[in-house]
Amino acid sequence: MREGLVFNFVSLLIVAGAIVVMIQRARGGLEIKLRSIAGIDAIEEAVGRATEMGRIVHFSPGIAGLDGTTAAQTFAGLETLGYVAKLVARYGARMIVTIRQPTVLPLAEEVVRQAYMAEGAIEAYDEDSVVYLSSEQFAYSAGAMGIINREKAAANILLGGFWAESLMLVEAAFHAGAISICGTAMIAQVPFFVAASDYTLIGEELYAAGAICSGNPIRLGSIAGQDLGKLYAMILLVVGAVGATFGTNFVADLIAR
Repeated sequence: MREGLVFNFVSLLIVAGAIVVMIQRARGGLEIKLRSIAGIDAIEEAVGRATEMGRIVHFSPGIAGLDGTTAAQTFAGLETLGYVAKLVARYGARMIVTIRQPTVLPLAEEVVRQAYMAEGAIEAYDEDSVVYLSSEQFAYSAGAMGIINREKAAANILLGGFWAESLMLVEAAFHAGAISICGTAMIAQVPFFVAASDYTLIGEELYAAGAICSGNPIRLGSIAGQDLGKLYAMILLVVGAVGATFGTNFVADLIAR
């Protein structure tokens, strides 16, 4: 038997069990509170600012599609889009959602429409507020930058999977005088968002934002279960460090089983 196989299997059971238990408890009515995220707290302020200035809110759920390893980022962006669209409908602001992937377009349209319906403002819903630009990465970027500048966006919210176009979009928003709230799990692009945007959601904060904004108990329970898994890993690290300090390799031997 390979070293560490038993430990890995037991750890998998512990983490998976924690996630399942927390999902079931969340679905059963348990209120799960996640820590506040500054970028999410700032969205309402950004939408309010756009309303007062009579300028648009630009939103992009990223340029990733609905399949592959980056699909979760797109879904997190769409969940946050629902929250932003509700605020826009509530305050009577204007919003333009730019889309790169054709498969994302109908989902984004439905998310925005449902948000307006939930706020009782379906008559204010503009079918042209969700715009498909291009499936080509930089053609999409050029189109989005043009919209940001022509419409003088007051808020620029980018939440999803982004690549080399990330800095271009934020710079366009800066020149338009917009507040930028950005988030991605593409680690190579995080430094650009941190340097150029007002608020940045880093890595897993993007997924937490989607869960917080949607209020989905399955997502909230999953995140809470993953946090318990991280606590388990931290306990092992602390116990292992203390044990090594006093000359015992209990944790190392346990991991090797």
